[in-house]
Amino acid sequence: MNRAILDLWVGAFVALGFAALMFLAMQVANVSEEGTRGETITLRARFEDIGGLKVKAPVKSAGVVVGRVAAIRFDPQTYQAEVEMKVSAAYPFPKDTIASILTSGLLGEQYIGLAAGADSEMLKDGDRIEMTQSALVLEKLIGQFLFNKAAEGGSK
Repeated sequence: MNRAILDLWVGAFVALGFAALMFLAMQVANVSEEGTRGETITLRARFEDIGGLKVKAPVKSAGVVVGRVAAIRFDPQTYQAEVEMKVSAAYPFPKDTIASILTSGLLGEQYIGLAAGADSEMLKDGDRIEMTQSALVLEKLIGQFLFNKAAEGGSK
């Protein structure tokens, strides 16, 4: 009987350890729904280039998480990426809000930053944010810099 009780305790300890490991993995993977608790509205925005933006990336305003990226699609008619965001209904944004793809630090994760406008009319569920700014891709910037330096060297 002692052996059976010991086996039961070892099994419970292993199961608890596995559950704790899964919890930590979910936290590190940023799977939590922080910023979207409660009622949400769906907003859409089109971008020329989304860089490394991923589904579940944060949507921030003034540095505060107000939502998450829900889906990313390619629009074959406009050749643009359409990003669908779930934003907390507790944070209403004006119709002339600007959505930008920003990076945390120099090489950090990308997120969508919302800069509120001054319009008195607010965005509603299903609305599209018309004013957007695409991601600044580091590789493109370096390529442009090198191309400009090569062009300067060739003209001298």
